[in-house]
Formats: sequence, structure tokens, C-alpha cells
Amino acid sequence: MPRSAARPAACPLPIADIRVDGAAADGPTCSSDDLIELLFFAYRDFVGDPDRILAEYGFGRAHHRVLHFVDRYPGLTIAELLDILRITKQSLNRVLKDLIEQGYIAQKTGTSDRRQRLLYCTQTGAALAGDLTRVQTRRLTRALAAPAAAASPENFLLAMIEPDERAAVSRLMARRGQQGTA
Repeated sequence: MPRSAARPAACPLPIADIRVDGAAADGPTCSSDDLIELLFFAYRDFVGDPDRILAEYGFGRAHHRVLHFVDRYPGLTIAELLDILRITKQSLNRVLKDLIEQGYIAQKTGTSDRRQRLLYCTQTGAALAGDLTRVQTRRLTRALAAPAAAASPENFLLAMIEPDERAAVSRLMARRGQQGTA
């Protein structure tokens, strides 16, 4: 049997009093597929805010991740950053080169091990990292402040989605429950 035929109709949105598959609470069940879908939409909008700022600088999400961790952990080594980001050295070098050449990150030689390269945000880099963090903090704060957000993960994820996009997401997710299998 196709996977879609076995799953229940999509969660009705806006989501209220919904439990996740297997939860003990009473009320309608939200499938893990619905949670995953909401997470995709929430993530899209969560990273979309900084994406717009980064585009003004010619930067992308990889630049954002590097700036974020270097700003939060001054003196981070290249090896530590590679471990955190789980990317190849080649991928990191391209992004790091951009950020260093444009004055957002400074690289210093390690004091105890001269082979180490320690990374620090410059003032400009710290300011940009702060701007990116502020827009994401604003979105998280707004989502957490939504009255229904604390009731369930679905409500929180829905609150993370742009308000003017929620109806479209609701319509899309409702379609899944109405369609037959091929």
C-alpha cells in the first residue's frame, strides 16, 4: 500500500488541541509527517529573514553559519568550526575567504600551536552577526508569544511561519488529506 494511503488526513490548521502520533492526550492526532512539513515551512521563514540581509552583501547561508559561530565563540579554530558545521574544508575555505577578504572575520595564529588558525569577528562582522541574530530572535519571540504556541509543537511551528503565508500552508496541508493515491 502506498505510504500516503496509510496516513491520516492532514492536521486541520490553524492547529489547536492537537497531539502528535502516540501522545497520550485526548484530541486529534497530528502525524509526524505534518510536523516535518511544518518544520520545513518554519525553517524556510526562519532563515528567510537573514537571507534577505545577507543578499545585500552578496553572502549566503553558509556565510551566516560561519559568522554566527565565530561571533559566539571568539577564537574558534578552523578544526572546531569544521566539526560544528560538518562541511568539507574546501567548502569552508571558500566562505571564510570571502568573510576575511571583506573584513568580517579576522584570522590569527594560535599562541600555543602556531599551526592553528583562530577565528574572530571584526567589529563589522560582529555587527552583521548581531543584525542577523536580531531578526531571528524577533521571529522566535513572536512565535513563542503566540497564545497557542506553548500548547503543542505544531502551534509553535505554525507561529514561526510568516502570518501572511499561514493560510497557504493550511490549504496545502489540507489538500494532502483530500487526495487519493495514484
